[in-house]
Amino acid sequence: MADLAHAPAQDGGHGPHEGTGVENRKLGMWVFLSSEFMFFGALITNYMLFRGRDFGPGALYPVDLYDIPFTSISSFVLLMSSLTMVLAHSALARDDQAQAKTWLFATAGLGLVFVSGQFFEFSEFIAEGLTLSVNPAASAFYMLTGFHGLHVALGVLMLLILGFKSVRQGGLSTAEGLSVELVGLYWHFVDIIWIVIFVLVYLIQ
Repeated sequence: MADLAHAPAQDGGHGPHEGTGVENRKLGMWVFLSSEFMFFGALITNYMLFRGRDFGPGALYPVDLYDIPFTSISSFVLLMSSLTMVLAHSALARDDQAQAKTWLFATAGLGLVFVSGQFFEFSEFIAEGLTLSVNPAASAFYMLTGFHGLHVALGVLMLLILGFKSVRQGGLSTAEGLSVELVGLYWHFVDIIWIVIFVLVYLIQ
């Protein structure tokens, strides 16, 4: 019993969780992502409630300005980044440090392309008069897609940190391999959420 009590201190809190057998950081990531699912669920529901309301004659709605082909390309870019993330993790599992580094930077690059596309879309909408305060539907749209874009940007930052660490050290250690796996979980979550947003917000009118 004494050994179990001191186990977290011995491994720095990064060992398996006693009750689940899952590594502590991985368990923490799953708990975090579960809360994020609920958070985005609330934002999506909020937008769905406001988008069909009548805000008076001449009211401008996000749906009036959607460029589905452009957003489809951005969505494809983000989905391809999930593939490059898988390739990065697979390369690291084979101890192919060069490939792992390449795919980490590729994933970050695709994420930056998506964020740039979203920034361009926002700029176009604002130029057309769809500002954050024009009506509740616009506010809900910017809140939802803006928070998702922020999550992508944070993911890109984490990928770049891992990529540059790999360059500086000449590779990633076994312990840092878990960090790659955790960032991969986060990145796939971001992609899944975007699929839901793209279908419910952009495609289903």
